[in-house]
Amino acid sequence: MSEHYSDPKLKIFALSSNKPLAEKIAKDVGVELGKVSVNKFSDGEIRINIEESIRGDHVYVVQSTSAPTNDHLMEVLIMIDALKRASAKTINIVMPYYGYARQDRKARSREPITAKLVANMITQAGADRMLTLDLHASQIQGFFDIPVDHLLGASLLANWFIDRDLGGENTVVVSPDHGGVTRARKLAEFLKSPIAIIDKRRPKANVAEVMNIVGNVEGKTAVLIDDLIDTAGTITLAANALIEKGAKEVYACGTHPVFSGPAMERLEASPIKNMVVTDSIVLPDDKKIDKVVQVSVGELMGHAIKRIHENRSVSPLFEEQFKGQ
Repeated sequence: MSEHYSDPKLKIFALSSNKPLAEKIAKDVGVELGKVSVNKFSDGEIRINIEESIRGDHVYVVQSTSAPTNDHLMEVLIMIDALKRASAKTINIVMPYYGYARQDRKARSREPITAKLVANMITQAGADRMLTLDLHASQIQGFFDIPVDHLLGASLLANWFIDRDLGGENTVVVSPDHGGVTRARKLAEFLKSPIAIIDKRRPKANVAEVMNIVGNVEGKTAVLIDDLIDTAGTITLAANALIEKGAKEVYACGTHPVFSGPAMERLEASPIKNMVVTDSIVLPDDKKIDKVVQVSVGELMGHAIKRIHENRSVSPLFEEQFKGQ
């Protein structure tokens, strides 16, 4: 980190969803977090006031749309409006976790496509750029009519496993479904390991049913990878199936620790040794169980902000963050 960033026109503000990560990002960039007050009227309406001049500044707003999702989304939209009216030069939304992303297509009749709706809302409010991490589906980038810098967390997750000498032919990276194969292959490249795929069908939302495993897991350390862990049903069923198929031990990793409903009980009861996640979402104390390990994306996102601000390429970051073997 530079002691203090040389351009006073770069400002970083944190709304209420993830202040700890915003502080890490600001520290990496070399700026103080901007002053903003976020509170509510007595009827629950969100009230935001920017407590310093941002006229002509390039502003980065850090906010994950994690639970309470609707409040955090409204905060972003209201903040964009406040920045626009206060004459910010550019408004850049730093959204480590992009909510409403799972509804990214019409899987059945008369369904909404909320991933597109939210992209429209952010764009229409007046944002100039989006910086995000591990979208549920990469094509969501195309739902925005503004530039999207899409960072990947696989290298940071890979580092955790490499630090513990997990990798190579004795480890297998497992995708819990067909949709996550690209993600699994990326992690497998970093770990120099083969991949396996769990073929499952889902009878209804948040209920997963494991079918069979494509690939060899017998006698190996299995590493499950997903983009977000919500109720942990998919990942824990997958872990049980891997043990049944002869895997020696099972680890799991995912970028976004949504952890809702029975997630913590399921993780505690599962054969998963460690659940490695990032700090894209703040974990309350009751979710900080021994099995859960958080790695920070603060440095990655801080580096990305500096590169964007200096009009440099962001793509080299993915290799820079990776330690290798």
